[in-house]
Amino acid sequence: MGTVEGMLFGKYLPDELKDIFSFLTAEEMGELFAYLEFREWQSAEVVMKSGDPGDFMGFLVGGKLAVKMEAIFPDKFILVAVLERGSVVGEISAVEGGARHATVVATEKSQLLTLSRENMELMLKQSPALGLKFFRRIIHVLGHRLGKASDRLARLL
Repeated sequence: MGTVEGMLFGKYLPDELKDIFSFLTAEEMGELFAYLEFREWQSAEVVMKSGDPGDFMGFLVGGKLAVKMEAIFPDKFILVAVLERGSVVGEISAVEGGARHATVVATEKSQLLTLSRENMELMLKQSPALGLKFFRRIIHVLGHRLGKASDRLARLL
């Protein structure tokens, strides 16, 4: 964790990130931050590309991201979601260790706290209780997304 005079990653006070990591105590947040890295993308930059290795996931701390999947027409995409502050992105392929299922593009300057697959494995070995809370959060997010997708599908049928 890069702390400069109480700042996390040289940019944030711990209280500024409580909303994103509300599933953790302050102590657990500090523990998780040791495994995270701050990264930034400019508008229109690709954050994750479908088919690429899922070598990291991220917590969106600023900006907006568009999640797109390839359509049946060449070079055409379907907008699946627009993610804002607090969203988790790239978690499925990072956990599975497989290829990305979608392309994620910054729609404006965006900042993520990223967790590499390597650091995820390290966290699980060094802090299993934190890893359990972390995976419970991922399951919660995936359950929410599945529910929304089911609702959309039901409206189409």
